[in-house]
Amino acid sequence: MPLVFYNTLTKKKERFRPRRDREVRMYNCGPTVYDYAHIGNFRSYVFADTLRRYLEHRNYKVLQVMNLTDVDDKTIRGARREGLTLREYTDRYAKAFFEDIKALNILPAKSYPRATEMIQEMVEFIKVLIKKGHAYRGEDGIYFDISSFPSYGKLSGIEIKNLKAGARVRQDEYDKENAQDFALWKFWDENDGDVYWETEFGKGRPGWHIECSVMSMKELGTLDIHTGGVDLIFPHHENEIAQSEAFLGKPFVKYWMHNEHLLVEGRKMSKSLGNFFTLRDLLKKGHDPMAIRYLLLSAHYRAKLNFTENALRSAENTVNRLRRFVEDLSFYSSKRKNNPAIEKAIRKAFQGFERAMDDDLNVPEALPFLFDFVSEVTSLMNSGEMSSADARKAYEAMMDFNFILGLDLNRIAREAKRESVMLGGREFRIRYSGIEIDEEIKQKIIERERFRLSRQWKEADRIRESLRRKGIVLEDEDNGVKVSRD
Repeated sequence: MPLVFYNTLTKKKERFRPRRDREVRMYNCGPTVYDYAHIGNFRSYVFADTLRRYLEHRNYKVLQVMNLTDVDDKTIRGARREGLTLREYTDRYAKAFFEDIKALNILPAKSYPRATEMIQEMVEFIKVLIKKGHAYRGEDGIYFDISSFPSYGKLSGIEIKNLKAGARVRQDEYDKENAQDFALWKFWDENDGDVYWETEFGKGRPGWHIECSVMSMKELGTLDIHTGGVDLIFPHHENEIAQSEAFLGKPFVKYWMHNEHLLVEGRKMSKSLGNFFTLRDLLKKGHDPMAIRYLLLSAHYRAKLNFTENALRSAENTVNRLRRFVEDLSFYSSKRKNNPAIEKAIRKAFQGFERAMDDDLNVPEALPFLFDFVSEVTSLMNSGEMSSADARKAYEAMMDFNFILGLDLNRIAREAKRESVMLGGREFRIRYSGIEIDEEIKQKIIERERFRLSRQWKEADRIRESLRRKGIVLEDEDNGVKVSRD
């Protein structure tokens, strides 16, 4: 099956064909660094990361760029409120953003251009638009004339036939029902404080929309994929198209991909409703960042996602189940002959998983093939019907799934410890699955094994039950025991 994506521009699924063979140039609208990013923002970033990971799995080279908006109405207000320079203020939140995406295991982009680092490029861009008759000087800034771009509205479907001549909007975010000429460059006023650049336009600063066009073109040229949340379709992305294609005289982006809103407990996220969460809020509550990532990617990106406490707990259970499976594979040992059922299970899992992912990155349709694979291999492992080589093949398959989903599934396996003692003339292996125990508990485990070797089952069960009451679970394995927390 060919790889197809839904294109917001054409309103249909299209076969994916990048402009350059096996190379994808992808731009993701990144954060405005005026505050800590909330989980709705991270749905967009996890979506973009999963898209990149899957494209790389399909052997595409992905050149990914994500911008940092560090000058706009919000950043200026915040810096002035706190008495900081714009750079001091935005650096704080840029640093937090990079810490957050690392916590969510989001791959680093090729670059993260900052708007304030490309002011002169924006000035040159605007000069070309003025020369081509697409921009004009107003009393408080330089504006893009949307009537000069006949296809304005092709992304969002907004009608401009009733546009009032000369209607302009200076602020970055505005009424999403009305198309108006928008600011490319804003002349300085007292609300800007000390945030301005001296240019041939005079003292001022760029508008929000021009920033993404200039940063993306300088870093990547024309784009194969541009992503963002549905809230950016109008006006931001509509304006990006207008100014970019007016500048270039040709199409700017081939595939526009937008993720839907995130709801919290069935309602729009809002501080007044008490359901507004940053990633840091959730981490402070002790939630696993990989469970948060799993929940954010588990719904189709074009469907609304309801983020609930119950769903997050379920995601944590799922991620831990997958981690335990990967750990068991990494420690599995058997001298049995290879079982052809393993390779068959791997082929079946990837065929189904990739078929779903090829259809517009349909993660919820893909995941059942992963879980069926886990169940099938677990059954073979528990019955001892596979070899150590089979376990290695299954482990490598899981690492391929792990790369696509970005869930750090081998964390427990990396951290697990193992030690051996000699009992009854044979090696007894104790595997600690993400758990630290003291010497007293260790001796209880060894004592239980001695009772088992002498067939004193009641005494062995008594020790096992006493440890279970302390939250320590023992699972017997070939030549040893696995120790984990309940």
